[in-house]
Amino acid sequence: MGVRQVEWMPEIGRSRDSQFEEAVATHGAALERLARAYEADPETRRDLLQEIHIALWQSLDRFDNRCSMRTWVYRVAHNTAASHVSQQLRSKKQIAVGVEELADLASGTRDEQAAEQEDALGRIYELIHQLKALDRQVMLAYLEGMDAASTSEITGLSARNVATKIHRIKQILKCRFQEGGRNER
Repeated sequence: MGVRQVEWMPEIGRSRDSQFEEAVATHGAALERLARAYEADPETRRDLLQEIHIALWQSLDRFDNRCSMRTWVYRVAHNTAASHVSQQLRSKKQIAVGVEELADLASGTRDEQAAEQEDALGRIYELIHQLKALDRQVMLAYLEGMDAASTSEITGLSARNVATKIHRIKQILKCRFQEGGRNER
């Protein structure tokens, strides 16, 4: 996706803090996009991103290089986000669009083409947000440029199953986007 991914191996004696700082510097933008796909409300999204960062920091003691750091970061982030969604569902605090986003949409300072693109992106995120947790996880990994093998490490699915799911989910999202629908899968 045009973003240069830097992989690194933790050095013996490196502190968890320095490993965390490097992981966030390398994968921070992707984590923010992941949080946006899981949480529409900006305030709650910031909380989710903080939860992801805490979980990542705590998990670094268990990172043993059996997978890439990128895969590890995504696995921790997706697991944290899935837990967050489960908690939100249990507490009935789902919010489709935040007040800040509505204010942004209402402001007439953007030109029409930029507004249309932003609206389309918002609809895509909303449709992804409505997918089942596993499908959302697969689609977000795909959108981050991960191959089927890496996604299979994160999800536990076979690489072939991941490729099939990606194809099917893309078709579902395309249809829903064109219809303007917001149906649950």
